[in-house]
Amino acid sequence: MRGIPLSRLGFGGGPVGNLFTAVSDEDAAGALAAAWDAGIRYFDTAPHYGLGLSERRIGAFLRTRPRAGFAVSTKVGRVLEPFDGGGDDLAHSFAVPATHRRVWDFGADGVRRSLESSLDRMGLDRVDVVYVHDPDEHWEQAVSRAVPALVGLRDQGVVGAIGVGMNQWGMLARFVRETDLDVVLLAGRYTLLDRSGLELLELCAERGVAVVAAGVFNSGLLAAPGAGTTYDYRAAPPELVERARRIARACERHGVPLPLAALRFPLRHPAVTSVLLGMRTAAEVRANTSAAEVPEALWAELER
Repeated sequence: MRGIPLSRLGFGGGPVGNLFTAVSDEDAAGALAAAWDAGIRYFDTAPHYGLGLSERRIGAFLRTRPRAGFAVSTKVGRVLEPFDGGGDDLAHSFAVPATHRRVWDFGADGVRRSLESSLDRMGLDRVDVVYVHDPDEHWEQAVSRAVPALVGLRDQGVVGAIGVGMNQWGMLARFVRETDLDVVLLAGRYTLLDRSGLELLELCAERGVAVVAAGVFNSGLLAAPGAGTTYDYRAAPPELVERARRIARACERHGVPLPLAALRFPLRHPAVTSVLLGMRTAAEVRANTSAAEVPEALWAELER
């Protein structure tokens, strides 16, 4: 991807931005250190994640490591503006004080302001990849302003590569067909439970666009299927819980933990460069970075 290597496993920064529940500074730092020790060299974050908390924590960690030794990505599309209304940010799923508000802005100035603010929060002089973040309701502005602004920054050498990150594959395919992207970040649409994004992956393979797969646990169901688990950040429907349990039983027959199969599955497609894993503690990192092999017999059974 334009000379920017991404490790096969990447660190997704949502959880260390206090996604759903608070994570202590110590636990966040421990998770990042454990990820580094496990060989993870790609770290993804966004202003949206904890109103900048994720960027601050990831930046503080990466500043202690050689700059040439890692790749980091952030996102544009939501500009953070100071807010003094008090309260918390749980309405947006983050357990942080509501010190700022998010303002949608896919204009060229918004892209530049967002990136400058992200660099300030991280304390870094550059990022390797910038994604347009969740432009679902903003196609026209994103395609006519945000992406051209990022192309300009890439051409100037300010950023290394540009992409779009979304929870749906259809609009991502439009971006791949109509703009000059290096990478797409696809969340939750190419997993053991949902393979609807396969058409996008095939398109990216044809066009030479890298794919970063995220949301491989579908927000929890493929980590620990059972009553009360979530799918795409909502209560999981009973039929999907049962499907996940069937997959888990197949994994058990082959001696493979379900989460391991879930994170390895997207990497079987040649278009997928990296899988992002959101992790909040060192123990989670160690559990998710096992070197164990997944036998072909399991993949064959799951295909059947």
